[in-house]
Amino acid sequence: MLKLSNLTKQYGEKLALDHLSIEVPAGGIFCMLGHNGAGKTTTVNLLLNFVQPISGSVEIMGQNLHQNPREVLKSVAYIPELVMLYPELNAFENLEYFSRLAGKRYSKPELESHLKKAGLPTEAFKRPVGRYSKGMRQKVGIAVALAKQAKLLVLDEPTSGLDPQASWEFSQLLQELASQGVTIFMVTHDLFRVRELKAQVGILKLGKLQRLLESDSLSHQELESLYLQVAH
Repeated sequence: MLKLSNLTKQYGEKLALDHLSIEVPAGGIFCMLGHNGAGKTTTVNLLLNFVQPISGSVEIMGQNLHQNPREVLKSVAYIPELVMLYPELNAFENLEYFSRLAGKRYSKPELESHLKKAGLPTEAFKRPVGRYSKGMRQKVGIAVALAKQAKLLVLDEPTSGLDPQASWEFSQLLQELASQGVTIFMVTHDLFRVRELKAQVGILKLGKLQRLLESDSLSHQELESLYLQVAH
């Protein structure tokens, strides 16, 4: 599970995050919405221990992130808007390399199994990832999370720039991971996918959580209208 308690961050005189409190159960999906500058990136940076809060805490799987970051982050995987891979290496080679960085060693059939579970087409396994589409790169990112055996998946605009088919496939992968107990925290502007994921939704404005709701209780039009009303 993921628990943020009164998380506060300030840069100079700017209050980037104002006592943010969120709790996501194991296997839950949380989507954070907000305009640029709302505090979404700051939240992600705090979750990954890239920056330190001035107050508050982050708990992942019951452990305080900032007290024991090295151990806690072993169970966390991060997928940014553009997954950074070695373009001259193929999917097998990238996956093996990043798995070893996480302290995991897999046989070739096991690596293949992770790539298949992530939805990467078999014919692409040995192709240099520099020739992949963005959607295919995202699937390699999911395979890395599977290989790492991550319990928390943090995503920053993962469907931005994907075509509808790739975006739908990515949503299906996230739902499958959640059904297996993986907790998912996603920053996004994609209201359609938020509604499709039946996620818990938080709307952030000027660093403060304005609304907390369940996306499956609203139609897409209602969610869009509420978001525009609150975040404006």
